[in-house]
Amino acid sequence: MYRYDEFDATLVAERVSQFRGQVNRRLSGELTEEQFKPLRLMNGVYLQLHAYMLRVAIPYGTLNGKQLRKLAHIARTYDKGYGHLTTRQNIQFNWPALVDVPDILDELAEVEMHAIQTSGNCIRNTTSDQYAGASAEEVEDPRPYAEMIRQWSTFHPEFSYLPRKFKIAVTAADRDRAAVKFHDIGLRLYKNDAGETGFEVFVGGGLGRTPYVGQTVRAFLPKRHLLSYLEAILRVYNQQGRRDNKYKARIKILVNAEGINDFTNAVEAEWNAIKDSGIDLPREEVERIHAYFAAPDFEPLPATSTAFETRASEEPEFARWAKTNLAAHKASGYSIVNISVKPIGGIPGDITDSQMEAVAEIAEQYSLDEVCVTHEQNLVLPHVKKDDLYAVWRALKAADLATANIGLVSDIIACPGLDYCSLANTRSIPVAQRISERFADLEQQEELGELKIKISGCINACGHHHAGHIGILGVDKKGEEFYQVTLGGSGAEDASIGEIAGRGLSSEQVVDAVENLVNFYRKNRQDNERFLDTYRRLGADPFKEALYDAA
Repeated sequence: MYRYDEFDATLVAERVSQFRGQVNRRLSGELTEEQFKPLRLMNGVYLQLHAYMLRVAIPYGTLNGKQLRKLAHIARTYDKGYGHLTTRQNIQFNWPALVDVPDILDELAEVEMHAIQTSGNCIRNTTSDQYAGASAEEVEDPRPYAEMIRQWSTFHPEFSYLPRKFKIAVTAADRDRAAVKFHDIGLRLYKNDAGETGFEVFVGGGLGRTPYVGQTVRAFLPKRHLLSYLEAILRVYNQQGRRDNKYKARIKILVNAEGINDFTNAVEAEWNAIKDSGIDLPREEVERIHAYFAAPDFEPLPATSTAFETRASEEPEFARWAKTNLAAHKASGYSIVNISVKPIGGIPGDITDSQMEAVAEIAEQYSLDEVCVTHEQNLVLPHVKKDDLYAVWRALKAADLATANIGLVSDIIACPGLDYCSLANTRSIPVAQRISERFADLEQQEELGELKIKISGCINACGHHHAGHIGILGVDKKGEEFYQVTLGGSGAEDASIGEIAGRGLSSEQVVDAVENLVNFYRKNRQDNERFLDTYRRLGADPFKEALYDAA
C-alpha cells in the first residue's frame, strides 16, 4: 500500500491545524453554522439528524492493521464504540463531539489517514475492486492508478469547487466489483487485441433522483495518458455543468443533455489541447507509485490444502462459510477471505471497536497485514493461506464476523436512513434487519443463490437501491413511512437500473412483499439461474403481480 512522503504528511498536518482554528471559531460563536458548513464539509464533517458525523477516507479501501486499530481506538474514545462502513469504501463515525474532531484528525494523521475530500463538491475518495492486488481475474493491480488519481485530485485548484460532487472508480477485471458504470467516471483496465493495457473510460453514470448507466467516452486510453484525459473530462464538466440547480448539476445530467457523441467531441478537443502540457506523470514517478504496490512474496504452495479439505469435510459450518465467503487468489495455495459485516438481524456495515481490533489482529497474523473495505459494506482479507483458513474462520467466529452470506439475500446494503440522516424520509436499518431475520436460514439463503437487496432511505440513493436485484426506496407519504420497490437493477458489469414496480408499501407490508418475490423466483427459475436472470427472462409483470400479492 502507499506510504506518505514528507509532502503528504505536511499537507495533512497543515489541513488539521487549519481546521482546528475553524472549529474553535465555530465553538466561540465567531462563525455561524451556515458560515462553518462549507469549511466542515471540506474536512469530512456533516451535521446529521442528532449529531455531527465524521467520514474518514480509506483510499481505494485499503487498510493495514495499525490503521484499523486506530479506527477502533477512535470509535471507543470519541464515539459510541462502533463505526459504519460506507458504499465508498470509507468509514463514518456518527457521534463525535465537534470539539473532538481536530483531535481525531490528528490521531488519524499519525497512521497516514485523513478525512479530506470525503464531502463537498470535489473529487471524492477514488474506489476500486476490493480484490485488487489479489484477484486471479485482474490484468494488473488497479490501485496504483487509484493512488495517482488521489494525489492528482487532492486540493486540485481547478476542481475543488465543481458544480457537484464527483466520484471515480477503477477496476481491472472483467467482473465488475466496483460498480464503475454507476460513477461520474468509471475506468476499466483491460488488454486490447494488440496486447496493450489501457482503460475503457465510462462517463455520466450515477444514482440518485435521476439514475444513469455510464457510457463509453473512450474505448481505449493508453495508461500514460490517464491524468490528462481525466483533466479534460473534468474541465468540460466544470465549464459546462449546471450550477443553477443542484439536482441537475451532476455530470450525468450534462452528458444526457449534450448526448454522448457531442460530449465526447468536447472532451477529445480539450484533451488534444492539453495532453502534451505535462499533466501526465513522468515514467519515474509512475514507477515510484507502482513500487508501493509490489506484490508480496507469496510462499510457493500447492494449489490444494489437505488441512483445509480435512476441516471442511469434518465441519459443515466451516464448509458452508468457505463455499460462500472465499474467492480465488492469483497465487497458488492462497485464498481471498470475505468478512461479512451483516450478521442476521444486525445493522449492515456497523462494526464495533473490538471487532475492528480482532480483524486487525487476524490481518497481521494471516493476511500479510492487509484489509480492504468493500463498497458493499463488508471487509476482505486479501492474502490468506489455505492452510490458515480454518484458524481465520475460528477467529472471525469468535468476533461474530463469520456469517456465511456474502452475495446472498441477507447481505444487504443499507444507508443509515432516518435513524441518523437529516435528509432521509424513512428508516432503512429496521427494514434490512427484518428482511435478514425473515431469511435467517443460511441453508435457504445458499439455495436461493446470488440475490442483492439494496435499501435507501431517500432519493439520494446512498444505499444504491437502483442497482439492487431488489431495490427498496423509502418515501414519505403524508408523514408516514412507505417503501417503493424497484426490480432488475445491477451494479456489476451487466449494469442496469431497477424498474419501479408500482405504489409504495407500508413498513408492515414490505418484508412480506420481498418474501413473495423470492418465493415466485424460486418456483419459476430454471437451471439454478440467479434472481436477476429469472427477472430478465420473464419480464417485470409477473414479478409485480407477486410483489403486490403480499399487500
